[in-house]
Amino acid sequence: MDKRAFLGGLVTLSLGAWLVPAQAQVVVRIAPPPPRGERVPPPRRGFVWAEGFWDWNGRRYVWRPGHWVRSRRGHHYRSDRWVERNGGWVRERGGWARGDSDGDGVPNRLDARPNNPNRN
Repeated sequence: MDKRAFLGGLVTLSLGAWLVPAQAQVVVRIAPPPPRGERVPPPRRGFVWAEGFWDWNGRRYVWRPGHWVRSRRGHHYRSDRWVERNGGWVRERGGWARGDSDGDGVPNRLDARPNNPNRN
């Protein structure tokens, strides 16, 4: 096999994998139920509480309970949420985002004292 053809095919495959979205966005016509009231356990050192959320299983909403997630220095955790767009509902997945310099779980832009060295 020609070396250039092989490398060209390899580049094409790698670009194709890069351009394909990792996950399709599902639009649901029915609004999600209000969030359930969850009893949040006492804080755990080195962990952040990820709130429960309503998930769509293709036919109906299913409650996914909250759970502990190992904390990441300099990041804050965003919970899953549903957003209304063009008459439908789209789930925005939770995950880690940069911008929590003191590690209290509150993003710097919302934190009254973002660099508090004496946080609890």
